[in-house]
Amino acid sequence: MLARRAALTPQDAARASAAVAARVWELPAAAGAREILAYLPVKNEIDASLVAREALARGIRLLLPRCRTDAQGILDIGCVTCLSDVVAGRFGILEPREDACRSADAFAPDLILVPAVAFDAAGNRLGFGGGYYDRLLARPMAAGAFTAGLAYAFQVLPRLPAQAWDIPVDAVVTEHQTLFTHP
Repeated sequence: MLARRAALTPQDAARASAAVAARVWELPAAAGAREILAYLPVKNEIDASLVAREALARGIRLLLPRCRTDAQGILDIGCVTCLSDVVAGRFGILEPREDACRSADAFAPDLILVPAVAFDAAGNRLGFGGGYYDRLLARPMAAGAFTAGLAYAFQVLPRLPAQAWDIPVDAVVTEHQTLFTHP
């Protein structure tokens, strides 16, 4: 998956990301959102900054995750008003500044955008093994949020192994379809 994603041309990645962003805005949870937790892409992930920019333009509060430096696997959340107000953090991911972040439970996003190496039709995800999103999605702040995994169509597999602690996303959004995982 990672090799295939890395091999995408910038044009193909941009085209797919634009199609995914348009589909995200068709989600009922996006239409009435007051807060959206997005992510900024690395390593040719679907570019969620397109959704983030549009959220800011619509006056929606934009939240971004930050890897906590003193606790492996824990994400804090920062509210940003401009995408240029981020810094390179752990793993080279663009994140809010540390002084702009609080515990994730200080927020109540309506929509959480989730990256992954792969998803399956049931909404299970394969990440990079750090458990960051597994822990985040288990937090009380995520309980009322609609979760959408963003992926290229080739990243959606029929089935992935899942552990008891894994929390599936509510939908997987690709450039070709929105797959709702819980009827």
